[in-house]
Amino acid sequence: MKLHIEHFTLPNFRRHTLALAALAFCSGSAFAIQPFTVKDIRVEGLQRTEAGTVFSYLPVRVGEIFDDAKSTTAIKSLYATGFFKDVQIEEQGGVLVVLLEERPTIAGVEFTGTKEFEKDALVKALKDIGIGESRIFDKATVDRAEQELKRQYLSKGLYGMKITTTITPIERNRVRVTFAVDEGEIARIAQINIIGNKAFSDSELRELLSLTTPGWFTWYTKADQYSKQKLSGDIESLKSFYQNRGYLEMQVLSTQISITPDKKDIYITINLVEGDKYNISDIKLEGDMFGREQELAALMLLKKGDVYNAARLTESTKRISERMGNFGYAFANVNANPILDKEKKEVAFTVFVDPGKRVYVRRINLAGNTRTRDEVIRREFRQFESSWYDGEKIKASRDRVERLSYFNDVKLETPEVSTSTDQVDVNLTVTEKPTGNLMFGAGYSSAEKLTLTGSIQQANAFGSGDTIGLDVNTSRQNRTIAVSHTDPYFTDDGISRSVDAYLRTTRPIIGSIGDYKVQTTGGSVRFGVPFSEVDTIFFGLGVERTKVETYNGSPYRYLKYVADYGTGSKDSTSVNYGVGQASTTSFPLTAAWQRDSRDSVLTPTIGRYQRANLELAAVGSFKYYRAIYNAQYFQPIYRSVTLALNGEFDYGHGLGGRPYPLFKNFYAGGIGSVRGYEPSSLGTKDPNGDALGGATRLLGNIELQIPFPGADKSLRWFTFIDGGQVFDEGQKIRTSDLRFGAGIGISWISPVGPLKLSFGKALNAKPDDKKQSFQFQMGTGF
Repeated sequence: MKLHIEHFTLPNFRRHTLALAALAFCSGSAFAIQPFTVKDIRVEGLQRTEAGTVFSYLPVRVGEIFDDAKSTTAIKSLYATGFFKDVQIEEQGGVLVVLLEERPTIAGVEFTGTKEFEKDALVKALKDIGIGESRIFDKATVDRAEQELKRQYLSKGLYGMKITTTITPIERNRVRVTFAVDEGEIARIAQINIIGNKAFSDSELRELLSLTTPGWFTWYTKADQYSKQKLSGDIESLKSFYQNRGYLEMQVLSTQISITPDKKDIYITINLVEGDKYNISDIKLEGDMFGREQELAALMLLKKGDVYNAARLTESTKRISERMGNFGYAFANVNANPILDKEKKEVAFTVFVDPGKRVYVRRINLAGNTRTRDEVIRREFRQFESSWYDGEKIKASRDRVERLSYFNDVKLETPEVSTSTDQVDVNLTVTEKPTGNLMFGAGYSSAEKLTLTGSIQQANAFGSGDTIGLDVNTSRQNRTIAVSHTDPYFTDDGISRSVDAYLRTTRPIIGSIGDYKVQTTGGSVRFGVPFSEVDTIFFGLGVERTKVETYNGSPYRYLKYVADYGTGSKDSTSVNYGVGQASTTSFPLTAAWQRDSRDSVLTPTIGRYQRANLELAAVGSFKYYRAIYNAQYFQPIYRSVTLALNGEFDYGHGLGGRPYPLFKNFYAGGIGSVRGYEPSSLGTKDPNGDALGGATRLLGNIELQIPFPGADKSLRWFTFIDGGQVFDEGQKIRTSDLRFGAGIGISWISPVGPLKLSFGKALNAKPDDKKQSFQFQMGTGF
């Protein structure tokens, strides 16, 4: 605060008294002033701030007495606004004069030399800490902003960066803030040294670390850039590795980080002490277990004589705690206390079980479902309000909501009720995602002219949980219109109903492989009845009418079909063999069983899926049955790597002496069966080289699925090995006929639906097989 005292004459005594009071406020001294009655208040020096704003901070009004205490309060209040660099108060003939010097405002913030960060993101980040256009300029805040910028660059491994801050005054008491950044080069980890390890080699321990020296993929993973958080995680990984192999007393003594003078290379040294390897001499349970000692003891994953394993011990106490939670003891404490015998290198554990109070659920609260109706989520809950807490039912409830696939994220918490010691609330928070798939395509060719294709599938339509689908194809060769509707809760107890109707017409381009026409009209209704948390049975009835028209030059398989079922000649020596039309009607009955324990329908990482389906058409023009069995298995095997196995066996056969219908054949090749071969190209072929499909199909797939670091969890790359084949009705299945393919691919649950791309190589293709390396699919599963 400025204080100008030019003359100390009697007429200016009061004015200088107030200035001295201001000086006293700043210096800690005390100067008394002569109180006076305020006749008027005048504010001078304002450029942007409204005078009314200043008046609102003054503790005095016209007609009131102004004294030393009010002077101190006024100065404090005006300085506290942050608007002013200097505040002076004077008295001139009973008029209170407030002299102000405003702080400059920031006209703009600019960055030069920034490549690692987007400029817009930097502007927004600095605005959050007070540096932004139209904000009051404060040098201390600018200094903090500069330090924050440096911290962000250091976190990216840019230790050689330099930041120069320039403050440029411009007209109307404004300044421009410019941060000139010289990012320099990213510092890379040149070497990681581990000292003190005897039981395990350096290379074995380095494999456990997320930090590494530069390699093939470190340009993407950034694993060769030092991060304090990553190093902390790596130290925990080392501790876990040792403690899971018996080294109970293993410790990391220190970590040293050094950087070369040119700030390009970083050296990390980890000092550790392994300690001795311990075996378990005894494990016993104590505490209040309500007579369930044997049941709880069976949950222990360690026993006498085992090598100590921290992860298995932790999992054991967790399992006991969760089992107590199934009986209503939500806050059960289970602790394992060790007793070491260092001479024998043995450790004994006493596991204390403290169940605490039995609690019940007061209320189930939902949040985040802005579109989905509450009832759609609540009907998946197996835990009920005002009933005893059951940890298993709460987990099942969360898993069932997750499996709806309506949400990107599902979080469940069970906080205690603050006003009660024996109640909890269940809070479920979801993040909704688009559940509709819309596909539209258009094309033009000289043969097919204009082609339009489109499909709409809306899961959770209007937030109801129902799925509605419409599929339209207007190409000259294949025309389709199909509608479907699925109500997962057709009844309140969870019986589902699916209804679909369709009209499909197939007619090849004249002159390509022979003219024919197939028109299929049909519909079906199916019901699903759950009889356990993971098991559902299905049954349904359909009706399907197929009309086939053949002409001279039609493919043999269609001529034979018309000869068997329609008006065409049955004499294969006749020039009109099979020429004509055939109309067939069938009424297939379906029955199926499904067991699904996967953690997610679209991106499973653990669990099993099985489905057995039987379709029987015993009434109608042609009679047949077809059976399908599919099994899938998902298991994490290393960090975030998931092993996915898929197997399928399908079999069809004609009834009543009739052949198996051509239109019910199974096909193999492409994504969903054997990658590396053209879709639906395997098996017996007609004279034109087109695959006929078969009545029997055998498939097997192995995938290793790995998510992309830092990306959406549904974005994963995978390696695969596929095998399979289709066989004609009555043909013997021979392993020598199987085709195999292998390769890599990417899958992603995109905003327009699940996408899968693969690049595969046919491993044992025969000369008549059609190979295809790159393949694309919009869909799910293998």
